[in-house]
Amino acid sequence: MPQFSDDLFLGSAQTYMGLNRQQNVATFTGSIATTTLTVTALLNGVQLQVGMMINGTGVTAGTYITGLGTATGGLGTYTVNVSQTASSTTIVGGFEDYFADPSEMELGVGPLGRVYIWDTVPVTLNTANICASQTATGAQDLALLATSTLGGRYITRADGVTVVQLDVPRALQVNCATTARAFTISGYDFYGQPMSEVITVAVAGTGVSGKKAFFQVSEVAIAGSATTCTVGTTDILGCPLRITDLGYIVHIGYNNTLADAAGTPVVADQATATTTSGDVRGTYTPASATDGIKRLVMTLAVPGIAAGPNGTRLGALGVTQA
Repeated sequence: MPQFSDDLFLGSAQTYMGLNRQQNVATFTGSIATTTLTVTALLNGVQLQVGMMINGTGVTAGTYITGLGTATGGLGTYTVNVSQTASSTTIVGGFEDYFADPSEMELGVGPLGRVYIWDTVPVTLNTANICASQTATGAQDLALLATSTLGGRYITRADGVTVVQLDVPRALQVNCATTARAFTISGYDFYGQPMSEVITVAVAGTGVSGKKAFFQVSEVAIAGSATTCTVGTTDILGCPLRITDLGYIVHIGYNNTLADAAGTPVVADQATATTTSGDVRGTYTPASATDGIKRLVMTLAVPGIAAGPNGTRLGALGVTQA
């Protein structure tokens, strides 16, 4: 599933940004006699500095520190530019300061301008590329299709588990000749997390689509008496990052079109995952069928919880699969 990002972190990491100013603010207790500021308590903020504008009850507007007296940023005396008398009061001092550009992210307001480009060309869906047509004699595991076919490859994972691996993460569809048959599908998502889903057929002979995007399928179990059934793929595509609000979708390009493409996006299910809950990152179904030619290029705005120094696995990949 080709995709890339300008800067994606799945955990805490130091990063940099291009803003080159920061605010320095100090709150302190002080008094002024002629041009001497006497500081008796530092309440919070940065050290006092030459050039810092100060403001408080009884302090003349436009007053700022012009020099150091007995103090070097903390308690003691300073010289101010305006002669005045101000009784002891709470004073706030501040100014904008320059710092190196680029600077560490925690000194700025980032992350800013992070986007993720989801770029993929899914092949045509196949209703039987996971389990070819077979008759179950009762509650049992169905045979996975051991021959690689359109949209599915039969492989052995590094841990020794045999799976059908799809071209891209997709929701699955089940079909059987008998009603009220529940299929329990087990496998893995694109990031290797184990996952499972129960899909129940309500109408005999009619395919039912699931909600979760599988990348690898390791087992399909059916509950109930004998029935002929198949399991395959849909055009419901699994998003690579958690989408909690459709507003994070900046643009959807499909089949070489400039205008936003029609289709059906579904946001991530943020509740604790179960075998019947939705996809933990969200899905998108194009308005026209995939065919191995049409390219999907979706631009996603990445929030701070998914990227940058405050990024988390939950923010990027969603709740833990079930």
